[in-house]
Amino acid sequence: MYYQAGKEIKRIIDMLKIENIEDSDIIDGTDHGELVSKIVMMLADKILKPDDRTREVLNNAAVLHDVGKLKISKNIYGRGKTLQVEEARLMRTHAKLGAEMLATCEYPDDVVEAVLHHHESYDGSGYPSNLIGENIPYVSRVIKVCDAFAALVSDRPYRRAYNMAAAKKMMIDDNKDYDLRILTYFLDLTNEPEFSEIMDLVEELNRKHGYYR
Repeated sequence: MYYQAGKEIKRIIDMLKIENIEDSDIIDGTDHGELVSKIVMMLADKILKPDDRTREVLNNAAVLHDVGKLKISKNIYGRGKTLQVEEARLMRTHAKLGAEMLATCEYPDDVVEAVLHHHESYDGSGYPSNLIGENIPYVSRVIKVCDAFAALVSDRPYRRAYNMAAAKKMMIDDNKDYDLRILTYFLDLTNEPEFSEIMDLVEELNRKHGYYR
């Protein structure tokens, strides 16, 4: 079964009885999950060619990768113009929180594991477990690349979006964070004509959220 972000996030909120979440945070989380999943699935279908179960987990973990932010949303993105040190520290808890939430809601173990480790870095400098290289689950390594790009080209309350060229350069400069094979495949994907669909969606979401538009 392939998840849809809006439906799954509502289900999790209801099951865990999470309260006091602003509608804008639910919308942002839903939209970001859908954007990352679209990038992941385009990469999977055009280049990675995974087996059926891996393809399903790629989609579902991408949709839900940031669900942990729902529990801390009022304390991050500060409602200010910069991301404060305290907020950044709290932000680093969201992967573990998300995995715990998904486990409580009895999502499949492979989806939970992928969400838990989607902020690990290939050189071991990531979180929450400082995993290195191929010790990081494959799905997490794919999401890491696609999530980074989606975040960079999206407006945030504390900064404007980077354009595609700048985002790609930043990722290349920080290549130690990524599985280089997956990063290379992703960079190749951005040169495909179909990738314009992704950038059209990015522009649509940036206008919708209206931080700077």
